Amino acid sequence: MERLKRWFEFNRWYLRRGRPPWDTGVSPPELLAFIAAHPPGRALDLGCGTGTNVVTLARHGWRVTGVDFAVKAIVEARRKARAAGVQADLRLGDVTQLDNLAGPFDLILDIGCFHGLPADGRSAYARNVKRLLAPSGTFLLYVMFKADAQSQRSGILEADLALFAPELALVARADGVDTARGRPSAWLTYRFSASVATMATAHGQDECSSAG
Repeated sequence: MERLKRWFEFNRWYLRRGRPPWDTGVSPPELLAFIAAHPPGRALDLGCGTGTNVVTLARHGWRVTGVDFAVKAIVEARRKARAAGVQADLRLGDVTQLDNLAGPFDLILDIGCFHGLPADGRSAYARNVKRLLAPSGTFLLYVMFKADAQSQRSGILEADLALFAPELALVARADGVDTARGRPSAWLTYRFSASVATMATAHGQDECSSAG
């Protein structure tokens, strides 16, 4: 029931209220800085909305997959990709249920999706990120915070970030205030901890050797 309610709410934003407040139509400087500092690879945009960041990544040579819960958002994202003349794999789906999606991805991007999930969906989301991220990949996450776990407003508690540990290590954090909603927010950069990345790389090499 909670999943159906969330599906209805997100789709209603796009169908009745025009562009949602989180869909700015502009790629943020944090993503642009990442693109400038890293060679193109495979990218996954979780909660991709109408595809602004998918198109930006594709224009810079990335092979991009975008997933979103809202039907109209994915329809618009596909239209944007066609208009921009870029290739992208844009999927209607639930970011907590990604069993049909195969990694690894060199970048997993989330600008405001994780903090909108119900508490019981965040653990599944975190497991998906750990499964899909490449051993040397980056998980770039933007979140808003809330002080009270009982609040009905979207947002996470600081404690929710523990879901990504111990496999993922926080390597950079920039705190601020969400300009649209005036709430505490942060850009978080995660990578696999050194020990996990080493084991994952070794496992991949073993599989290649066996295949050969």
